[in-house]
Amino acid sequence: MLDVCLLGTGGMMPLPYRWLTALMTRFNGSQLLIDCGEGTQIALKEKGWSFKPIDVICFTHYHGDHISGLPGLLLTMGNADRHEPLTLIGPKGLERVVNSLRVIAPELPFEIKFIEITEPEQSFELNGYRLNAFKVKHNVTCYGYTIEIDRAGKFDVQRAQEQEIPKEYWKVLQKGEKVELDGRTLTPDMVLGPPRKGIKVTYCTDTRPTESILKHAADSDLFICEGMYGEKEKAAKAVEYKHMTFYEAAKLARDAEVKEMWLTHYSPSLTRPEEFMDEVRKIFPNAIAGKDRMTVELDFPE
Repeated sequence: MLDVCLLGTGGMMPLPYRWLTALMTRFNGSQLLIDCGEGTQIALKEKGWSFKPIDVICFTHYHGDHISGLPGLLLTMGNADRHEPLTLIGPKGLERVVNSLRVIAPELPFEIKFIEITEPEQSFELNGYRLNAFKVKHNVTCYGYTIEIDRAGKFDVQRAQEQEIPKEYWKVLQKGEKVELDGRTLTPDMVLGPPRKGIKVTYCTDTRPTESILKHAADSDLFICEGMYGEKEKAAKAVEYKHMTFYEAAKLARDAEVKEMWLTHYSPSLTRPEEFMDEVRKIFPNAIAGKDRMTVELDFPE
């Protein structure tokens, strides 16, 4: 099961009812944070989730509304006597940017590991899931992310028995590991059926529509996408500042054949995004105007 929480949905500046951009996922005891805008800590407290299991933080880019909450979060982690390493992932310049912010958080009791994204597309295997970063189109270098959790094929008891594989090795093979036994190499494909559908979540913000988004969002269970503007008269502004309208996001969701789309990263002037959703749903019916602390539990389909 993958828990997904949209901690903050604001762009540019926080509002009394809307914190800046951040997304949290929980899987198998691990927590991944994507972006860390102002108010992220408060949103976590309001949600009732702990910051302690956070082991990976990713950044789409380094504009203030996506990273301004990091120094405070690092200080809180340090004050909680955290000692486990923390992995940070982001575009080129990550270590320089973070170390500049750490002028106000210089001493931490844990190691920070930096992974800079250097390619247009790059994958990372982390804590039982796969994180795919892909370049999008903003006025600075910016990436979207997909989180994918694979699911192995169903265990075939009959095949295991026919091949005389002892029961004590069934669970090992089911976990995808090999076994050396009396000169034989037992492999998972000997007892597992074809791979089953896993879980996929795609997140992108601060971008124009791109083929990379369409490619990586394809067949996602959840597509979380920037909707900076709901007002149709602001389409030209979206192009000028390299953002997206609700309707452009909906077209991406429709063409990528995702199951559900949440809009996020609203302009501060957009106080009631729900007012535009009837028009959005004409393009993509399963569209939802995201709200702070909106949460879903995604499980493997039967």
